[in-house]
Amino acid sequence: MTVNQTIDETRYVSRFTRDTLALILAGGQGSRLYELTEWRAKPALYFGGKFRIIDFPLSNCINSGVRRIGVLTQYKAHSLIRHLVHGWSWFQAGPREFVEILPASQRVGGEWYRGTADAVYQNLDIIRTHEPRFVLILAGDHVYKMDYGPFIAAHVEREADMTVCCLEVPIEEAAGALGVMTVDDNGRVIAFTEKPEKPTPVPGRDDVCLASMGNYIFNTDFLYEQVIKDADTPGTNHDFGRNIIPSIIDKYRIQAYPFRDTTTGKQAYWRDVGTLDSFWKANMELVSVTPQLNLYDAKWPIHTNQSQSPPAKFVFDEPGRRGEAIQSMVSGGCVVSGAAVNRSLLFSNCRIDSFTTVSESVLLPGVRVEQNCRINRAIVDSGAIIADGTVIGEDAEQDRARGFRVTSSGLTLVTPDMLGQQLHFTR
Repeated sequence: MTVNQTIDETRYVSRFTRDTLALILAGGQGSRLYELTEWRAKPALYFGGKFRIIDFPLSNCINSGVRRIGVLTQYKAHSLIRHLVHGWSWFQAGPREFVEILPASQRVGGEWYRGTADAVYQNLDIIRTHEPRFVLILAGDHVYKMDYGPFIAAHVEREADMTVCCLEVPIEEAAGALGVMTVDDNGRVIAFTEKPEKPTPVPGRDDVCLASMGNYIFNTDFLYEQVIKDADTPGTNHDFGRNIIPSIIDKYRIQAYPFRDTTTGKQAYWRDVGTLDSFWKANMELVSVTPQLNLYDAKWPIHTNQSQSPPAKFVFDEPGRRGEAIQSMVSGGCVVSGAAVNRSLLFSNCRIDSFTTVSESVLLPGVRVEQNCRINRAIVDSGAIIADGTVIGEDAEQDRARGFRVTSSGLTLVTPDMLGQQLHFTR
């Protein structure tokens, strides 16, 4: 491809991104994360040492040139709204560039958001004021990096009414968790089932299915028509996956867009961190030498609310009392004081005291682990104080007896409430 071709293609895509309004659905409860979402919405959950999950779709929008963004919030949204105000207020630039918070405010009919389609329906008056040509609807609770420009361009080139972004997912991961579709040879969606217990496999394979990422691009007038029709239909869940998509695939042009790495052509990185095990695993992937999710890519930065913290510090260098971290990520403000951290991820302002070992664990911001502790394969929620001599992750039955949550894989979740530390504030 020549330089001129590249410039022309960039301009071609940028025309579409400028005419697009993004709506990020960020009202989800995240019930499969149990106590991790007891005091926060799932999109507000921490990820990757310093970020929140919501930062990934927001950064994707900014980096893609989609710079008109609305974030729809509902469930326990204070921590999410606070993060958006503190971390994204710099982007309130004007009518052509903004990040707006659209909370459930009973704008229509006195109801809270009853589903994903109803959330859009209740904000139609706001959407109309921006006069977009396309509306990009995004799930606010997945971790990935994606250029939405080619997605929108493909939608236009195929003359689609709606396009669904999809990827191949192991059947056991999709079962009961993701929308599953079937497409014809031209990529047109011919069947769609929301969160089936027995997903339909991809033809020729029995181990994977074609799953929706929860990302859609609509022609604006078509979106208006469908969410209004859904609002007027009794007995629906007012949901894109359960109701709208199955009702339109026979009558309209609904296309699938496979999410692939633009360099290799292979399936791109995407994680639904909707369970404790998947959340832990996705964070653990980041401590490998060359993780698939590159957080150090200066060409595609992930923006967030930066904590004004001092550099991480490792102190003491004595036999049996050496501050060290191996194959780990340690964020600003952390102090590893005569302790050993191995294959773990420490968020901002954690403190690990002497003679303690932390292995294969995720410690959210502000965790304090006192002396002589052993923490193994655990998630410790923000603000928790682990008392001197505590052992976590070595005896599942003992952990359960102390009120900790232990998953079927043996992963242990510890929160301040489980320790009798009644913080009860959004953190």
